[in-house]
Amino acid sequence: KVEKDNACDRCDVAEEASKAAKGRADKAEDEVAELVAKSRQLEVEVDMTAEKFSIVSLQLEEKEKALLAAEAEMNALSRRVSSLEEDLEITEEKLVSASTKLDKAGTAGDDAERAKKVYQNKAEDDDKRITTLEKELKEAREKAEAADTAYDEVNKKLGTCEADLEKAEERADVGETKILELEEELRV
Repeated sequence: KVEKDNACDRCDVAEEASKAAKGRADKAEDEVAELVAKSRQLEVEVDMTAEKFSIVSLQLEEKEKALLAAEAEMNALSRRVSSLEEDLEITEEKLVSASTKLDKAGTAGDDAERAKKVYQNKAEDDDKRITTLEKELKEAREKAEAADTAYDEVNKKLGTCEADLEKAEERADVGETKILELEEELRV
């Protein structure tokens, strides 16, 4: 009878230990579920950040293309101004050689001056546009750097979550092992 009482006492102790182990295992499962949810949320945030980075990269490429187009236009305008200045010199030479073409040369000179002013105004507008594009490019680069920083932070958080998940899995494994040991003891 004493052995039976001792066996019952051991059984009660084993049942209490089993309940405690089940409680810890349930808690570990809850923690794992929570970490999985956090991991999913971090993945969504990483995807959103990558999408924003792609958009900013595309915008940056568009700005760079616009800048190259503006530079090409400015070069074309410079060549055109040079050409007009050469035309004006030729016209002045013709003025010296032929006074009868004085009126025509004067008109051509006036036209060239007006065109020169137009092109100078266009060049000034292009300079302003280039300045604006440079500012936008700088802002886009800053946004890209901010996106990189955010990505690094999210990546660090994900690493921490994965480490916590591994710890929780280890605790659950230890709990299961203890439960199996207790069940083995109960069978014996």
